[in-house]
Amino acid sequence: MNILLLGGTAWLGRTIAETAVAAGHDVSCVARGTDAPAGVTLVQADRDEDHALASLTAPGTARWDAVIDVARQPGYVRRAVHDLAAHAERYVYISSCNVYASLASYGIDEAAPLNTALTSDVMASPDEYGAAKVACEEAVLAGFGADRTIIIRPGLIGGPGDPTGRSSYWPLRFARPSNPQAQVLVPDAAQQLTSVIDVRDLAAWIMRLLEQTVSGIFNAAGNPTPLGEHLAIARRLADHKGSLVGASPEWLASQDVAQWSGPRSFPLWLADPEARGIGALSNESARATGLVLRPLTDTLSDTLAWANSCGIATVTRSGLTDDEECELLGELGRA
Repeated sequence: MNILLLGGTAWLGRTIAETAVAAGHDVSCVARGTDAPAGVTLVQADRDEDHALASLTAPGTARWDAVIDVARQPGYVRRAVHDLAAHAERYVYISSCNVYASLASYGIDEAAPLNTALTSDVMASPDEYGAAKVACEEAVLAGFGADRTIIIRPGLIGGPGDPTGRSSYWPLRFARPSNPQAQVLVPDAAQQLTSVIDVRDLAAWIMRLLEQTVSGIFNAAGNPTPLGEHLAIARRLADHKGSLVGASPEWLASQDVAQWSGPRSFPLWLADPEARGIGALSNESARATGLVLRPLTDTLSDTLAWANSCGIATVTRSGLTDDEECELLGELGRA
């Protein structure tokens, strides 16, 4: 296939590009930067510009079997759909589970109600992310039609190279305790469900959908796993021998420890009942179309190996710093 990837230099897009090349497809990446994966044709363009894709739609240019787009700004997607609808057979849009109006339930499937679409071309704040993704989905469906569209709604994507630090924090924390006693602070939330889809499995499945000429809307999520089990796997892989120190959600909130991701957080932990469904999305439709999920042990093992090979600053964008964890352990001991 002749594939046009709108992106391709950051983590997810890069993995998709590398997977497509390995499968024998011809891949062109549209990106601002120059760090394109080996084997792809780089088209440098800035999608902030109205005519960024003009060189791809000029008379005599190639027709694309598929366009794959990872953008979050509706304006990017609206312009791409307008420019490429007559030059491409199919459009794959990587959306998000944040399109759903509610994430409070386990087992959310693709028929669940959505947020209201953002009308503007640019998000004014991160709070508009879900609405922006809905707008992007609507643009693709309007321009390409349902029979030429694949929409992917991922939950948490993890694995080697994870730039968010969400899937690397726990294996790395157990491998490198912050204190001489090797204590690790964990949330008292062992039964909370969480799931991780390996970025490599996601990319391979997207190629499978294209090769099988499947269309439709699909959640892309790992199998739900209790957080306690997830931590136990990470701990075993890191050969951690210290003790776990549990902290209640109420106490963590009082200490300004954030949920889910970002600085001073517990990655994957969700105390907010309105968000708990993000860890247990239905992946039934995706599995029926060929999504194959490797064991969580393999994802975390490979992620730990990657994290150990990188500078710490590369893999710690989420979680507690050593100093923060030591401070919290001290406060908890005095509580």
